[in-house]
Amino acid sequence: MNIAIIPARIGSKRIKNKNIKIFFGKPIITHVIKLLIKSKIFDKIIVSTDSNKIAKICKKSGAEILFKRPKSLAGDYTSTKDVVKHAIEWLTKNLKKPSRVCCVYPTAVLLTIEDLKKSFIKFKSNKYDYLFSATKYSHPIQRCFYIDQDKIMMNNKKNFNKRTQDLKDYYYDVGQFYWGKTSAWLDKKIIFDRNSTIQIIPKHRAQDIDDLQDWKFVEKLFLINKRLNNK
Repeated sequence: MNIAIIPARIGSKRIKNKNIKIFFGKPIITHVIKLLIKSKIFDKIIVSTDSNKIAKICKKSGAEILFKRPKSLAGDYTSTKDVVKHAIEWLTKNLKKPSRVCCVYPTAVLLTIEDLKKSFIKFKSNKYDYLFSATKYSHPIQRCFYIDQDKIMMNNKKNFNKRTQDLKDYYYDVGQFYWGKTSAWLDKKIIFDRNSTIQIIPKHRAQDIDDLQDWKFVEKLFLINKRLNNK
């Protein structure tokens, strides 16, 4: 049984009600739910929320609300792993233990069905504990610097004169989705580890939403990607 779990609490500090804020005519989480349904990968699409309002919107969008998330798992410092683990334990006790679980964030509107399908095929090989979305840094981070009392300080001076092609590529998590074995979620294994792998997302679809500036930027990227997909 392949399960998608969307963690969607009501408390959002920088963008009020971010998970259900209207994005091109629909709550942003609705876009994500519809995409997961359309992918036909998942036996169940479950939303873990502490909010009746979010629950109502998600049910209408086609997701399942099988339980209400406990207040103890709805705080600012609650980890995604704890939320997913709680959902798996509930499923195991009340329905059936899932074999693969994909955590998808409710604001991942730049996610595509193609990315999900490719990542699913790769994860089904059973070689990895986790598989998550990532993209490459656009500039070599080996040449990064910081400012100390208005002075530029190189992080590593030895890399300053190296050619770009001689430096390793580095990647970062884009916060869209995380495939994980049920055992890995339950044991709360480290995601960023040797037993994990990535699905590379192109830069024009790799943007998290942390503040209103990010939100406006994602609106532009969403329209651009929509045009590209319609060509």
